[in-house]
Amino acid sequence: MIENLPSTPREAFDVLLAGNRRFVSGEPSHPNQDAERRTEVAPGQSPFAVLFGCSDSRLAAEIIFDRGLGDLFVVRTAGHVMGPEVLGSIEYGIAVLGTPLVIVLGHDSCGAVAATRAAVQDGTTAEGYVRDVIERVTPSVLATRAAGHTEDGEFIAEHIRHTVDLLLDRSRIVADAVAAGRAAVVGLSYRLADGTTEIVTTRGLDLAVDAVG
Repeated sequence: MIENLPSTPREAFDVLLAGNRRFVSGEPSHPNQDAERRTEVAPGQSPFAVLFGCSDSRLAAEIIFDRGLGDLFVVRTAGHVMGPEVLGSIEYGIAVLGTPLVIVLGHDSCGAVAATRAAVQDGTTAEGYVRDVIERVTPSVLATRAAGHTEDGEFIAEHIRHTVDLLLDRSRIVADAVAAGRAAVVGLSYRLADGTTEIVTTRGLDLAVDAVG
């Protein structure tokens, strides 16, 4: 049976929320992962969410949100850092595919954040393009330190907030879609041990709760 997918920001978020709860409980339904769905989406895609997350191998989007083929437009980089290619990919999801929701997904024990914290503290630099990743995470680490925070979760949350703010600041397409109510951006923090997600920040989506999962 082909599932009707959400078309509004809140509906899209609720579907993701339900999928994550199934994953956490150990009772995933694996929707849209069969031959019928494969045939349905072969001519074109209409994903209901853009998932911009960290490249960490433990953060597989379709698994932790219990989704399938054609559901999520996934963009991932180490430490969910943004460059022109990432911004263009997210804008494609919003402007061309008509996706109503962008999720910025960070997680605890993030290697990119940990490496940046060490680099800032020790004054060291990484080799190759890893240095570029660290440079892009550095503003988040500096802001967290300036606020007097020391816990890992506080650095992760600040980096998620910074990424959401940066996305809306740099992309007029995304910002306009949010302002018009066509889309929303939600920053989530994922917990590796239990698979739950926690809301860090939202833009264009009013929620009465502070945590999910």
